Amino acid sequence: MKNFILTTCIALACLTACVYEPEPFTATETGTESNKESGSVAEFGELYSINGNFQVCNPSVSQDTVNYPASMLWLNFKNISVDTDDSAYPTAKKLVKQHDRLTVSDTSNKVVWFFMADSSEGDCLFQDPEWSTHGGFVVTLRSFDKTGGKCKDENQDYGIMAIRMVDKKRFYFYGQGISDKSTPHLWIDPSAQVDTTADTSTVEGFFGTRNVRLTYVDPQDGIVFVDLSKVESLEDLEKTLAKPQKLKKPSGLKDWLLDSPMFSPDGEYIVFNAFDGSETSWESYVQELSETSSPVKMKVLDKMMSPPAQPHWYKNGDRLFVVWTEFPSGSKILNLNDLRNPSVQGGDYGRTAMREVSLKHGGPADFAVEWVGDVRELAPVPMMGGRSPDGRFLATGTNHAFMLKLP
Repeated sequence: MKNFILTTCIALACLTACVYEPEPFTATETGTESNKESGSVAEFGELYSINGNFQVCNPSVSQDTVNYPASMLWLNFKNISVDTDDSAYPTAKKLVKQHDRLTVSDTSNKVVWFFMADSSEGDCLFQDPEWSTHGGFVVTLRSFDKTGGKCKDENQDYGIMAIRMVDKKRFYFYGQGISDKSTPHLWIDPSAQVDTTADTSTVEGFFGTRNVRLTYVDPQDGIVFVDLSKVESLEDLEKTLAKPQKLKKPSGLKDWLLDSPMFSPDGEYIVFNAFDGSETSWESYVQELSETSSPVKMKVLDKMMSPPAQPHWYKNGDRLFVVWTEFPSGSKILNLNDLRNPSVQGGDYGRTAMREVSLKHGGPADFAVEWVGDVRELAPVPMMGGRSPDGRFLATGTNHAFMLKLP
């Protein structure tokens, strides 16, 4: 039985490896360049380096273009090189621990929001942060030491929590018993208005609405989801979280790992990845949020270099798109290159593409997902962190992190 509402855990911050990332990367440059004047201009847009030349993971483009325009959320390794004058955000190497904070920085490499691991709250570290569909919230895995010790890897357990950006308050969906590979995502009614004086222990008090959905990957059950729209009490919440609904798995992929489910803007569909054991073969799917729905595989079309990877939704007016990355055959879904180098800007090391899609809720399976028009190339480089709601920016990470301002 999972611990659903966590009140207290005792733990300290620690180090761990980032899920789905390579070994820690040592930059060959100083990692101190500034973006204050402008980015690196290429034919496909303007590139802005994030965190100097140092490694980051879990890039997630801003979903709030008012309070955090031209920004991305990311997770640090041991080196941080950013512009900040906030003493609560230490950058000296001896004070930085891997995955010890969530950071939002803009194209000038300035920290515009952050959330530090807090030992008084029992935090060891964070994993797989993702901006929710609502710009005012992020969701993340958070680990603690179940022995009450010093956060050794073998003693860590994970839970899922949401963070309210306006005041950095926490809401625990699960306090423990969650896989470190669960890659959660959160959908919140876009009309929700936060009341910081409301009771943050309730769904409606914390999010400004009960119309909230959570999805994540369970090692045994695959992708699961919970709908909190009918939750009116703590008892309701515990019962709902105790029995997440299961989505049908893709057929023929018994030993593959499902990864990174992402809600559509209306909260009715998800897109997600599937990997084989080597993580060099992958597929992506679209699926309606229903226990009776079947996943629809995203096809590889002419001129695509690989199956789609790291799919994200992008809405433009009444039109809906899926944005994805492609990588060369035999490689992993990782950005290992400095994208400012012209030699890697020709598409040979990956690219970012997009295609319009039409979704039909609750209808026959053969009409559930219909693709519209051709695949559009957005950039001849892999940008894995999605497209901003205003359409102007893409984000990426791994050995080097960038934001790309599209022409």
